[in-house]
Amino acid sequence: MGLNIIVPMAGMGKRLRPHTLTVPKPLVPIAGKPIVQRLVEDIAAVCNEKIDHIGFVTGQFGEQVEEHLLEVAQSVRAQGHIFYQEEALGTAHAVYCAKSIMTDNVIVAFADTLFRADFKLDVSQDGIVWVKKVDDPSAFGVVKLDQEGSIIDFVEKPSTFVSDLAIIGIYYFKNGSQLKEEIADVIDNNIMAGGEYQLTTVLDNLKSKGVRFQPGEVTDWLDCGNKNATVDSNKRYLEFLDRGELVDKSLTSENSIIIPPVFIGKDVVLKNTVVGPHVSIGNGCTIANSRIENSIVQSNSRLDHVNLENSMVGNFVSVKMSPRDLSVGDYTDMKV
Repeated sequence: MGLNIIVPMAGMGKRLRPHTLTVPKPLVPIAGKPIVQRLVEDIAAVCNEKIDHIGFVTGQFGEQVEEHLLEVAQSVRAQGHIFYQEEALGTAHAVYCAKSIMTDNVIVAFADTLFRADFKLDVSQDGIVWVKKVDDPSAFGVVKLDQEGSIIDFVEKPSTFVSDLAIIGIYYFKNGSQLKEEIADVIDNNIMAGGEYQLTTVLDNLKSKGVRFQPGEVTDWLDCGNKNATVDSNKRYLEFLDRGELVDKSLTSENSIIIPPVFIGKDVVLKNTVVGPHVSIGNGCTIANSRIENSIVQSNSRLDHVNLENSMVGNFVSVKMSPRDLSVGDYTDMKV
């Protein structure tokens, strides 16, 4: 029996603007690969089962984005599908848009979530909710456990302490058909919370019908919600990776220093520049007379005499200045 993955990613990514004005947030790169590709690869790494289908639930992002997503599915030898969520009606509604692949074993993974885990998915369980211990559970949805370690309640942003196990946005369901029926029931009966159809409502309904959910605790949970969080996630992800594979052999380096861990894509030129640690540079960039650390520079950008830290620079950007903390969108030309 195979496994299907549903990846809702139709949100606008407003907190990450201007970088999401031209590229949807799940395609923003972390350590040289789009967030959604990192997510799919990390899920594949904890699965012993073959992944048959991956459904991406998107807005109208255009043909180029859709082709990229289908390539992400192919990278883990799965068949990719594009589903559209035309209206933002909640997490359960987003998942339901991919109902045609909601069969057998199903993983639902929201595309702004990255994680590291040292467990393997146990498909014999009824359901698994990926969780991470947090210092301030009041800001998250959390799970409450019984003495045997099974989930007995899902609590959204508890004002008093219930649990410190936050729900990170990845779920496993042994019976995808039952999940589909429960979501359809919630939508058909117009059962809303906060004006939307919520997946936590569906989880509660499944639990009340005897489905036993177990926690799957991850070792790291990386947020990509805004610029600072994305830069920090890039830093942490670079630490996870094999440093020997992060710098492309096409690099041209003149009088420059690289302080690992650093990702450098294809056809990058460095002149009189110090890069690193914790920097990702996309394909086709030229950087001269600069110092860059803890930052993301996307593809085909030209930087000269810049001093960047904790910064994101988009695609096709030209910058000649001396900032310290920067968030610059695509196709920008700055000379200061």
